[in-house]
Amino acid sequence: MAKRLGAHAARLLEARKLHAAKGRREQGRFLFEGPTLLAEAFESGTEIEGIFSTRAAYEATPLLADLEKNGVPVWEVDEKNAERLSDVTTPTGIVGVARRRFMGLSPLFARPGIVLALAGLNDPGNVGTLLRSAEAFGAAGVIFGRPSVDPYHPKVVRAAMGSLFRVPLALAEPGEVQAAAVSTGRTIVGLCDRGEPIRERGLPRLAVLVVGGERTGLGLWEPLCARLVAIPMRAPVESLNAGVAASIALFEAGGP
Repeated sequence: MAKRLGAHAARLLEARKLHAAKGRREQGRFLFEGPTLLAEAFESGTEIEGIFSTRAAYEATPLLADLEKNGVPVWEVDEKNAERLSDVTTPTGIVGVARRRFMGLSPLFARPGIVLALAGLNDPGNVGTLLRSAEAFGAAGVIFGRPSVDPYHPKVVRAAMGSLFRVPLALAEPGEVQAAAVSTGRTIVGLCDRGEPIRERGLPRLAVLVVGGERTGLGLWEPLCARLVAIPMRAPVESLNAGVAASIALFEAGGP
């Protein structure tokens, strides 16, 4: 294991900046924490740029030694610095650094399956859930429509439970999505309570399914939608949070 890094080591200082969206944008990197996400990142083929680990975590996690032997830098940090790198109540002692990755709309739309577009979703837990659902139900990928929560927000990374490393992601404005949909023959469909029941007509095979916030709705994305679909519910329930609603829609659209 590499030499221990002190509190003011340049690598540590740069890594701490990744707690903020600005730091992640400027460096093009993000943090992920814990042995489970480390294994998910490794198994998905994610390029891990480096790992900070306490001595105890290193000794308890054989994968760290294997990665180090294969050229992944592993830097030892003490418990206090591990806590500074963590954003959870009980740090695991393992924090990895990896490159953010985004796909252009053209190659994303060329993939088979429905594309999920997030219209201004700002709840990291919901977004992480949707990344898991997108993978589980065979979506081609997920578009983060600006403004939305940062795809690499630490809470999104945790809530996605590994799907973040595998699901293709894109960033785009509504107009960019509309233009790409027209050029690739995709149909933009909005999910909202005023739509027709999704089971009556289903979704086109190459749909772009737009989901907005439970309270904010589709916003600027609604005029782009060729159709609106809804999930019928029994009264007095009027709405579901975005994570639940879009997950049901993806399943209805052809999930296994």
